[in-house]
Amino acid sequence: MTIAADRPRAVPNPRERAADRGDVRVQRHTGQKFRTAIQAVVIAVWCLLPFYWMVVTSFRDVGFTFDATPWPTHVTLDNYTTAFSTALGNHLGRALLNSLLIGGVVTVIALLVGTSAAYALARLEFRGKSLIAGAILAASMFPGVALISPLFQLFTDIGWMGTYQALILPSISFVLPLTVYTLASFFREMPWDLEEAARIDGCTRIRAFRRIIMPLAAPAVFTTAILAFISSWNEYLISSQLSSDATQPVTVAIASFAGSQPHQEPYTAVMAAGTIVTIPLVVLVLVFQRRIVAGLTAGGVKG
Repeated sequence: MTIAADRPRAVPNPRERAADRGDVRVQRHTGQKFRTAIQAVVIAVWCLLPFYWMVVTSFRDVGFTFDATPWPTHVTLDNYTTAFSTALGNHLGRALLNSLLIGGVVTVIALLVGTSAAYALARLEFRGKSLIAGAILAASMFPGVALISPLFQLFTDIGWMGTYQALILPSISFVLPLTVYTLASFFREMPWDLEEAARIDGCTRIRAFRRIIMPLAAPAVFTTAILAFISSWNEYLISSQLSSDATQPVTVAIASFAGSQPHQEPYTAVMAAGTIVTIPLVVLVLVFQRRIVAGLTAGGVKG
């Protein structure tokens, strides 16, 4: 009588085992791709749904403002006409130019000062370096609402209330820490060998920075410029208190919109203005998305 334990066991074929492992890896990889796709769709819907609803409402007739239909109904362009109607007191065109001017000046100054400060914090050794870095970080965390009263009193005393400089200077103080820390993290990751080789060849530190460091830092500088411009473009708190009718940016202008119907909040006109204000930012990001990604992922040099 043969005992079961004494029977010879079938040895698995190595090819079969390799095939089984391959099938498991394929199934695992397919599952990961499926989960990633689901997560990407959820995030995209979560981020784009408010913008989509704003666009849909901007094309909706005033009498159907609160219609919950998820697709465009009762389509009209009157809301965009109302948004630009100076007869109703909506100076959206002038506010757009003000925002472009303020955002452009803030971005340029923040880059000029922030690039130098970031390079100094990342590449130079000097006394008080940690204290300066901490002060910049503390400035970025300071609540803007606490600055309104001092700034209001200061600009009133020197006659700056309602001027462009009263809006540009506070915006620079908010954008500059972002610029410094973004570029400083990039400069720290850059290899020292490139700059040292330029110094050995006879370049001064300033010339090496201009000829060697800045071309390599162009993606990061470009990304920082876009982030600084968007931050200045979206600023509302300080501008709502320090601007005048002639200098108010779009964020303040939209908040004071008047509609075509008296005693009625102009939601559809506000949505139309919001769409007009958001489109330049969306186009800016879509056009330069490769540069933005390159700047965010830059920081090392191969080869």
